[in-house]
Amino acid sequence: MRLDDVIATLRDIVGVRHVLTDPDTVAGHVVDWTGRFRGSTPAVVRPQNVEEVAAVLGACNDAGVAVVPQGGNTGLVGGSVPLHGEVVLDLRRLDEMTAVDTRAAQVTAQAGVTLARLQAHAAASGWQYGIDLSARDTATVGGMIATNAGGMHVLRYGSTRRQVAGIEAVLADGRVLRRLEGLDKDNTGYDLAGLLCGSEGTLAVVTAARLRLVPRPAYSVVTLLAFDVVDAALDAVGTLRQGLDDLHAVELFFQDGLDVICDMWRLRQPFDVRHLAFVLVEAAGGSDPTESLATCVANLHGVADDVVAADPAAARSLWRYREAHTDVINLVGTPLKLDITVPLDVLGSFVSTVRRRVAAVAPSAKVWLFGHAGDGNLHVNVTGVDPDDDRVTNAVLECVAELHGSISAEHGIGTAKRRWLHLVRSPEEIATMRAIKGALDPKGTLNPHVLLPPADDVDSGSRF
Repeated sequence: MRLDDVIATLRDIVGVRHVLTDPDTVAGHVVDWTGRFRGSTPAVVRPQNVEEVAAVLGACNDAGVAVVPQGGNTGLVGGSVPLHGEVVLDLRRLDEMTAVDTRAAQVTAQAGVTLARLQAHAAASGWQYGIDLSARDTATVGGMIATNAGGMHVLRYGSTRRQVAGIEAVLADGRVLRRLEGLDKDNTGYDLAGLLCGSEGTLAVVTAARLRLVPRPAYSVVTLLAFDVVDAALDAVGTLRQGLDDLHAVELFFQDGLDVICDMWRLRQPFDVRHLAFVLVEAAGGSDPTESLATCVANLHGVADDVVAADPAAARSLWRYREAHTDVINLVGTPLKLDITVPLDVLGSFVSTVRRRVAAVAPSAKVWLFGHAGDGNLHVNVTGVDPDDDRVTNAVLECVAELHGSISAEHGIGTAKRRWLHLVRSPEEIATMRAIKGALDPKGTLNPHVLLPPADDVDSGSRF
């Protein structure tokens, strides 16, 4: 079938207004948030419901046309960008939510619902969604499921996979999987919802999910701790995990990142004296955790200084020092972005080693480190180099593999890291993933150029 005929069919399915082909109109859909990944597409298709998604996928599958699902397009590994001329399936019109089920503490949300809307909807009923990201205003439910997003509160609530109690998704050929009852106990076969979490749109297109909610803390307190020795900061994280029942988030960043944030955003430094590392701690619960946090902090070793937020506005100001890292580093230059996890007992070793490894292959590079210290997840951003410089990626990811970590903590593999998947997945594991992909998407219609290593891509012929 000719491309023009395919586009005509898609217009019949979703309406002429919702098949975008003008280059200026689709420009925002063909480049990622960082500006690193840029592609092209013959059309952006904007379905309104699961039936239209099913019809669009069925038509593309029949015609041998590859499809890239897209939500808020906040991904950082090129997984939602049409780098090979795929049709873009924009899911943001699927933006409905059910009323919160207060007995089950669950809500059903469609794929295009943003995290901020979901959080506000849960809060209005006295509940909270356990995932929080700095991209909350644009990140969508579907995208977070596709990447098994984590964020600030994984230490307490787990990643997205633990929040998903049911799912609705469309296979490549248009068949619909639907299991949204949200039963906490259901051992009837394979956990398909769990399988789709983290699959990066390669197995099916998630259109809705039944999501677990958590109690909304009545009280919270935030403190920022300063350290002059990295290992002291990491030891403090371990002590906080052990001694603080209401630990809600533990974030790590460094003086160089703090400097550029304060300089570019004209913020005041939190301390009068410079320090090496900072640990941002949030405790939250049904009772005021201020006293227990203060007691725990008093017993920490190596704390050079600390500041406690006296009110919500001050707490937001402290959080800003951590959350601003991504935006500000992007202003420094287009970064090579790598998110990794290593065992907590070697996190300090990674912090020192990774800087040396990068300097050895790219002396002019600048390494920015920040992340979720409580679960061993650091974001490694490198500026001053070509973001496609494989020498830097090799240096970082090989260091991670040597320490028995993961080359992706929460961003996914996408197109950026699939060549390095073999560092942390055995040939048997990769072959099993490929077999699952082949079983659910035999023509390779769904996001065929992400996750699996290039040499093992499905030869689907689904290109224009």
